[in-house]
Amino acid sequence: MPGATPRHGLARALSKRGVCSRTQAAEWIRAGRVRVDGRIVRDPEFPTIAGRHRITVDEQPLDAAAPLYLVLNKPRGLVTTARDEHDRDTVYTCFESAGLPWIAPVGRLDKASEGLLLFSNDPAWAARITDPATGPDKRYHVQVDRRPDDDTLDALADGILADGEPLHAKSIALLRAGDRTAWLDIVLDEGRNRQIRRLLAAFDFDVLRLVRVAIGPLELGDLAKGAWRPLTETEVAALRGD
Repeated sequence: MPGATPRHGLARALSKRGVCSRTQAAEWIRAGRVRVDGRIVRDPEFPTIAGRHRITVDEQPLDAAAPLYLVLNKPRGLVTTARDEHDRDTVYTCFESAGLPWIAPVGRLDKASEGLLLFSNDPAWAARITDPATGPDKRYHVQVDRRPDDDTLDALADGILADGEPLHAKSIALLRAGDRTAWLDIVLDEGRNRQIRRLLAAFDFDVLRLVRVAIGPLELGDLAKGAWRPLTETEVAALRGD
């Protein structure tokens, strides 16, 4: 119905306030810690309307968390997830001593990849960053096991069809080359699962290192490996597209 107030499931309503993930919210709800208008609700999909329902956790009023926006230089070997079923180290080890409120990765980098990774507790902002239609380009520096010729670079940019899924780069260029390896500058305007690795593998390249160096106007710069910092208001707005 036009103009109708949107309803959200209770778990989603909690996560949209930036206080926890939707998975964590569902756990709280099933454990009986969440009340709606004074009544315990155990259904994570219980419909709520913003501004109409009073939601409490452990009988405490639930206020929206202050928005938080961070950038991390992700080291190789960490998994981009809050919990790993195989007990591998995750990106959250980089924040262990910081005492931060709940934050979620904005997009992801696979375990073997490094570089710029964003975190926030603002779901709307994160959605703008990760949406292929509205999100900024992502730039990567990738070391491969040999030097590609110009024809191969053109073919990589044109892309391939892998299992019915188109894989291509917005742009690809040779950064530098040695006797046995080369570094490529690759820009993506969409994010498919292991896109760069799958694309290069189709041309028989082995990826030795993969480092994300920029998201839109935000560059990794000299941020140390494993270090993080808050984004400035200007950076937050620029990534949002303001």
